[in-house]
Amino acid sequence: MADFETVVCVKNEVFVYKIPARSSNRGYRAAEWKLDQPDWTGRLRVCALGKNITIKLDDRNTGELFAQCPVEEYPSIAVEQVLDSSRYFVIRIQDGSGRSAFIGIGFADRGDSFDLLVALQDHFKRAKRDTLEDNKSAQSLEESPKLDLGFKEGQTIRINIATKHGENASAKPRPKTGGGSGGLLPPPPGGVKISAPPKPAAPSPEHHAAPPAQSSHSNVDLLLDLGAPPPVAPVSSTSQPSDPWGDFTSAGRTPIDSIPCQKHHAWMQA
Repeated sequence: MADFETVVCVKNEVFVYKIPARSSNRGYRAAEWKLDQPDWTGRLRVCALGKNITIKLDDRNTGELFAQCPVEEYPSIAVEQVLDSSRYFVIRIQDGSGRSAFIGIGFADRGDSFDLLVALQDHFKRAKRDTLEDNKSAQSLEESPKLDLGFKEGQTIRINIATKHGENASAKPRPKTGGGSGGLLPPPPGGVKISAPPKPAAPSPEHHAAPPAQSSHSNVDLLLDLGAPPPVAPVSSTSQPSDPWGDFTSAGRTPIDSIPCQKHHAWMQA
């Protein structure tokens, strides 16, 4: 995750001075500067980006950068307080090419200089605490047992990959619907369920079922027949003959008189 630059301190008025070279190792003195004639006046901002912090001097109207002082640690040579005042400092400014120079800065109010020191101290305390926590986390990871996820010798793994029907010959076939009865259709909107009509069974090549007999009378004809007298079956002329011997003399049979009989013929001759 990328860090964002945050402004931890802003002072709208800061004075900048050109200072003479250091005459001794004891430190700087603000009394040697022309305090009533600052060389530049502008705004001071302290910006933090991750573990880095920078003092920036820019124009308070246009925001144009005048100079910046990267601070690696505090106290250090980058920000040094003068010996004779608590409102003035000597800072080391740098440009993009690596050149550096020392200038003096000061505030009209002593509280502004105090806020600058507090912002620097808090930043490096927080950075030191974060560094210690990172070191502890790294140490705990090193001391914790490492999980070996590698394959041992002779160890195998089995993966089952599901395939569509038709892609794999060994895939389980789809169940077939029997009896010609189709499945239910999805319910229509509104919660009414309508089942599909059953499909007619396919005729077998060995057995041909006769079509069911259909009545030639409609429902209306049946209702009309309820009030009519029962129909009288027609009487056949051959079903009830007037001759009681008609059963013996029906068509296709020979009359009894025409049957030759030896006894009868002998009696007639006698």
